[in-house]
Amino acid sequence: MTGNNLKIYDNNALIDNEDLNENSDNVEKNDSENDKKTKILPLLPLKGLPVFPYMVLHFDVRRAFSIKALEGSLAENQLIFLTAQKNPLINAPMRDELFWTGTVARIKQVLKLPENNARVLVEGISRARIVKFIADVPYFECEIEELESFCADDEETQIKNEALMRKIKSQLISYYDVNPKFTPDAVKSAAEITNPNEFADLVSAGISFDIDAKQALLEETDVTKRLEMLVDFIDREIKILTVERDINRKVSGNIDKNQKDYYLREQLKVIRSELGDRDEIEAEADELKDRLVRANAPDYVLKKADKELSRMVKMQSGNPETSVIRTYVEWLCDIPWSVSTEENNDIESAKKVLDDDHYGLEKVKERILEYLAVRKLSGNLKSPIICLVGPPGVGKTSIALSVARALGRNYARISLGGVRDESEIRGHRKTYIGSMPGRIISALKQAKSNNPLLLLDEIDKLSRDFKGDPSSALLEVLDAEQNFAFRDHYIELPFDLSKTLFITTANSLDGIDRPLLDRMEVIHISGYTDEEKLNIAKKYLVPKQLKQNGLKKSNVKFSDGSLISVIDNYTRESGVRELERKIAAVLRKCAKRIAGGEVKSVSVSEKNIESYLGRKIFIKNEKNRESEIGIVTGLAWTQYGGDTLSVEVNVSKGSGKIELTGSLGDVMKESAMTAISFVRSCADKYGFDGDFYKNNDIHIHVPEGATPKDGPSAGITMATALISALSGKRVKKDVAMTGEITLRGRVLPIGGLKEKSLAAYRIGIGTIVIPDENVPDLEDIPQNIREKINFVPAKNMDTVLKTALEQE
Repeated sequence: MTGNNLKIYDNNALIDNEDLNENSDNVEKNDSENDKKTKILPLLPLKGLPVFPYMVLHFDVRRAFSIKALEGSLAENQLIFLTAQKNPLINAPMRDELFWTGTVARIKQVLKLPENNARVLVEGISRARIVKFIADVPYFECEIEELESFCADDEETQIKNEALMRKIKSQLISYYDVNPKFTPDAVKSAAEITNPNEFADLVSAGISFDIDAKQALLEETDVTKRLEMLVDFIDREIKILTVERDINRKVSGNIDKNQKDYYLREQLKVIRSELGDRDEIEAEADELKDRLVRANAPDYVLKKADKELSRMVKMQSGNPETSVIRTYVEWLCDIPWSVSTEENNDIESAKKVLDDDHYGLEKVKERILEYLAVRKLSGNLKSPIICLVGPPGVGKTSIALSVARALGRNYARISLGGVRDESEIRGHRKTYIGSMPGRIISALKQAKSNNPLLLLDEIDKLSRDFKGDPSSALLEVLDAEQNFAFRDHYIELPFDLSKTLFITTANSLDGIDRPLLDRMEVIHISGYTDEEKLNIAKKYLVPKQLKQNGLKKSNVKFSDGSLISVIDNYTRESGVRELERKIAAVLRKCAKRIAGGEVKSVSVSEKNIESYLGRKIFIKNEKNRESEIGIVTGLAWTQYGGDTLSVEVNVSKGSGKIELTGSLGDVMKESAMTAISFVRSCADKYGFDGDFYKNNDIHIHVPEGATPKDGPSAGITMATALISALSGKRVKKDVAMTGEITLRGRVLPIGGLKEKSLAAYRIGIGTIVIPDENVPDLEDIPQNIREKINFVPAKNMDTVLKTALEQE
């Protein structure tokens, strides 16, 4: 291609610079002579950054339309319009994908490259913007308007420009410190320029701003504003490069440190090998072996540990399996394989400890003393599995600690409430991440002996899900015929649990699996009488709370009347947990008065107890105030102890409907229907209409409908209330009853007589009708209550009605 004596030669020949310069001079002369403000030039889109005036650079041209634009420029006047693409990834940009402000440049050299590519050397001349596009093919051709940079001539602007240039020159030094690619020559050449316009453009071209920043600088024609923009952009770029440099140093430092550590570690291995020393892992393995030997672990444990440690020694220190093996062997070291405590066989000493710690609980104490006596005589006895069953607050958990103290055994407690995963008992296999032994092995580690007392608390609260049944896992633990070789999934070695004394606690037997219950010796702990509560409060609760509240015996004194008032009027429970809370509440108020200097000592009496605890919560006498028709006081047993309940019967004209309300369970509903059938069969005997069930609606209701109720022991109570309502005879107000009824009117035995009797005693009942077969259970009721309550045994309903109904 030729034009004005210019040619792109083959075999990579350069264009003749003299021809270019000569032709360029002609162009400049023509431009100067015509003094045109607009030009029509080929447009060459750039994928990189914009070109600035005074800037000389070379770049490669590869796209076909760019090559054609280059040829068009060389055919005319060697001028070309350079502008940047908004998105450098687009290969064939459209008009709206180009910045409309760019630079008019003069082509200085063109070098032919293989595959029809070219390398071009250009020099920026002036800013310009597109006025309109003339053509899109074979290349962009557009009419451009040159933009002249301007700067005010006043002294203030000149001073400001000078200050900005000095600021930028100092920034360039800082920029050079953080960007090694920025050469000292660039800093020096910028320092020699005095023209603000030229200075701004050269600095803008020399610093690696992003495309948006460079385009903003190119579009700004006010020299002062351009210098201000440069100050901000350079400052931001310095900060970015500083952060990048710090990050790179840290990364490089970490890499160098890792390489150095690896190198030193390898050197250390070689040195130790030459000296015959063992490495750190081997030393650690030997230490663990020594611990097992000192702990007198069985041979099978030593063999297993030796096998695992041999694997660990062969591994690299960074292998995750190393820590798994280390943790496993450490567990083997911590388990008390052969550590036993000497058991106290002194029966009198044990009896004293039990009596000092707990008031009452004679059955539990007797059973522990029996165990000690037999063990002392035989010398070898498997430890019993004792299950303490009773309402909350009666001391089931605390007595286990006292038994451990009495026997001289170490103690550990395992809470089973809410446990529903078998692995909680047996542990996880060590192949799982984060695996660990179950609660039995963990408790033995805590107890630090192989013959401790382990308390399995709240065993009736165990549950099950898809992860397994923890109750089944406990079968082996609590079976004396199996637990001599208990295997935890994590340890995978047998451990002898036959020396361990297990005590379990429960509020009720209903939640315990039958096979599990069969392995335990059940001891029922009933609720306390008011007299027992008074003694417990005086001997244990008050001294304990005085100490916890920082008080002395001389600071606060409780009268017996005040404690009885708290028991009767502020608590309603079988145990003493709420009683202890109330005593603590009184002592806190006393402590406040004493600490404030108001008084030095306080006497708490029956008269002033309300000033500490407020008005009475419960009224002791809650029995029926008057003898009424169709209302009978029954007795019930709950897992929290005994309770009283009223059974009300209403008979009204109707069509024979029978309604049972009060949140009754299925068994209780069946008892109600049985009572109705019995009453229908003996209507003539008790003097009321035999067709009552046809002509009347019967409604049986048990108040406190929000509380679920179930069981057969209210049978005679509902029958008595129904007969009273039908016959019109009143039920004596101080009579309560409990017993199951049959269709023939027989009274069958029930459970929980002691708890029910205590509940009746608390509300002032004078007579209790009980099944005749429950007479032997009266021995469990304290003597003082038996003296105050008249117990009437009944074999059938005749005795019940004779005792309960007022006779005309």
